[in-house]
Amino acid sequence: MKKVLLVTLLTVLSIVNANAQDIEFGVKAGLNFASINGDNTKDLGTVTSFNFGLMAEIPFTEKFSIQPELLFSGHGFSTGSDTNDFVALNYLNIPLMGKYYVTKRLSFEAGPQVGFLLSATDDNTKADVKNAYKDLDFGVNLGLGYKLDNGLNFSARYNVGLSDINEVKTDKNRNGVFQVSVGYFFF
Repeated sequence: MKKVLLVTLLTVLSIVNANAQDIEFGVKAGLNFASINGDNTKDLGTVTSFNFGLMAEIPFTEKFSIQPELLFSGHGFSTGSDTNDFVALNYLNIPLMGKYYVTKRLSFEAGPQVGFLLSATDDNTKADVKNAYKDLDFGVNLGLGYKLDNGLNFSARYNVGLSDINEVKTDKNRNGVFQVSVGYFFF
């Protein structure tokens, strides 16, 4: 795991160095529609939360670029028919999106993501339940982006959780998050 993160970091740094004059930096924010999938999740529902953070776009060619991001992202699930009863899982996510521009503005996006669990709270009891969940979450993002010439951009993506988030050994659960965001590239 450490080797994969090190290779990814070195690759991104070398790309940044090679394309430093063309890099755009920006911010983004949006909504998450989150749930979990896996064992014993039939009666669990979706929660709405938010995401916000920083991003950069590093072009390789006119059609292909990489977009690393650093996002605070609210995940979780509702625990019954009352959507006010939910478990909130807050992550610091680091997606590394590859972007292929189909047109000058429209792009297909895909890439891996690692998430670090910051907090977990059962909203019904206000109890801290972080010990019930693993500290790391791995996933893959798939989505679409649309970028205007003035720096404003829009994206919609789905995060498919690949790793079991539960510390409980009998249940295997994965995050699933549909995310819509609006962003702005400063330069």
